[in-house]
Amino acid sequence: MGRFRQSADESDETSVDISPLIDCVFILLIFFIVTTTFVEETGVEVDKPQAAASVQLEKQSILIAITNEGDVVHAGKNIGVGGVQPVVKRALQAEDVPVIIQADRVAQSGLMVEVIGEAKLAGARKVSISTRTGS
Repeated sequence: MGRFRQSADESDETSVDISPLIDCVFILLIFFIVTTTFVEETGVEVDKPQAAASVQLEKQSILIAITNEGDVVHAGKNIGVGGVQPVVKRALQAEDVPVIIQADRVAQSGLMVEVIGEAKLAGARKVSISTRTGS
């Protein structure tokens, strides 16, 4: 009868070690974060002009908006014409991406030319103007 008795020190509880499961979840999380492409928006809504010949551009790009009031905006902040060159230089250090200018339909063309010039001075090899499709 002594061998069927359990002492008070022993416990019948079993436990599952979930450490490997947590490690796998973190590895998957890191994988999805690293492989996800983040699209950066300008932060303002502009009424783009319509163009008959328009093409789809790359998702990875530097977006700069010119509003109808003449503000130059990047990532939701008014950077002005003088801020275009530092923003483009900083973005081009990581990767060679095109610059896309989203100019409002009634924005001054002279301001748009200044922004294009500043982007080119910063080292941008490809500067495009965003438009609506012809349809």
